Amino acid sequence: MSYLLLLPALLSADPSATVRGEYLEARTCDVFAGSCFANADTGLTGRNAALAWKVESGTVAGTRIDGLGVVAVVSVSETLGLKQTGPGRAVIIVDERANKAQREALVQFVKGQAGSLVGEVVAVQSAPVDLTICNCDGGGCAVLKAGKVKVATRCIDTDHDKACGNETTLYLPLARGVSARAVMAVENSFTGKELNETWKDGGRRGAYVGTFATR
Repeated sequence: MSYLLLLPALLSADPSATVRGEYLEARTCDVFAGSCFANADTGLTGRNAALAWKVESGTVAGTRIDGLGVVAVVSVSETLGLKQTGPGRAVIIVDERANKAQREALVQFVKGQAGSLVGEVVAVQSAPVDLTICNCDGGGCAVLKAGKVKVATRCIDTDHDKACGNETTLYLPLARGVSARAVMAVENSFTGKELNETWKDGGRRGAYVGTFATR
């Protein structure tokens, strides 16, 4: 495995963390790429993403959210990873198993983790949130199904997935408290109507798979 694919931990093990679990992110631009390819995409692609959290254990505002999932589907004005000219628009998909207090806690959690990327929440939906990170050798295989969102990833093959030979991890994950590696998004789609746009963007080195731990 190439060390280029291993993003340094953004948050060391924190025994005081109140929420922790698994994380998946998929964008409509490469996060592992050569600078020439990334520059060509700037301002043209990468304005959409799905961010997913599967909570192993945690408390938000006194409410336990153990075992629940939540997804933010994001639309912004500029390529993600760059400075934005305004707040993003988002659909938040909350695990259908959540009760009213847990639903509110999950929305609050997403706002705290994604910040201005979810500055304008256009809809909060309840649906099954199924995030599975597989135990493959490279640790980059995952599947997400949540409402109108579908994402599937695999590890990046350093022999066959390179385009110019100078690829590296160019952008950090969009959420706070994440430790993750860049992976290939085999599928990345959103078919909902709430953002007035949809996408189907598979076959791109534009995803992250890992964990999160945050206060």
